[in-house]
Amino acid sequence: MERRDFLRGLALLAACPLCVKTAYAAEGVHWRYEGEEGPEHWGSLAKENSACSAGSQQSPIDIRGAVKADIPELTADWKSGGTILNNGHTIQVNAAGGTLRRGDKSYDLVQYHFHSPSEHFVDGKSFPMEAHFVHKNAETGTLGVLGVFLVPGAANSTFASLAEKFPRNPGEESPLITIDPKGLLPSSLSYWTYEGSLTTPPCSEIVDWMVAMEAVEVDPGDIKKFTALYSMNARPALAGNRRYVLSSS
Repeated sequence: MERRDFLRGLALLAACPLCVKTAYAAEGVHWRYEGEEGPEHWGSLAKENSACSAGSQQSPIDIRGAVKADIPELTADWKSGGTILNNGHTIQVNAAGGTLRRGDKSYDLVQYHFHSPSEHFVDGKSFPMEAHFVHKNAETGTLGVLGVFLVPGAANSTFASLAEKFPRNPGEESPLITIDPKGLLPSSLSYWTYEGSLTTPPCSEIVDWMVAMEAVEVDPGDIKKFTALYSMNARPALAGNRRYVLSSS
């Protein structure tokens, strides 16, 4: 843990200019999900991206062999509203605020965004989409990211409302007023957890990952509205490197 805390400190210093922004991704460095600027090359695109290739606790992973443990319950108290942005890599909602509590630790909701297909796997299985709710602990600077798998099924009013407002062009942003992000949560917040990284450059290893076990159904047509903009924006699953994945149930 001491080594990880030290590395977190270094990563936070390196990423400090990003902390006041909501992307938590490298800015000014062009990167993509394929080709010569794709994931296998991220580490060489800029010095600050070195963790993308040299890091030992990178995300996402294929969740296998989780160990059942007595880990704290999750409680989300998020506010409605914010702004919705096409940032050139995904659709992102810059949140109006709120918290995620995990035992005695509290994280502030900063933004949430989407990937297709899912970045995390479960026993080798991927999912059509994954939502990432990005939080920051005000005391330590550690990020707490909650991942939720989205699968085709019954319509979800929250995702449907977002899909209607997806900005089509990179850089385009518009306000959200009444959309409640809690509508994207499953009925159960049983989860897996492990220590990992951002899944985009600079791949900083400062993330407490929490991945919900229960997927959320959304209308297949709304998934198509996202994939029409971003048909593939997922980093491939990476080696677990003997990290423990804990399970709440």
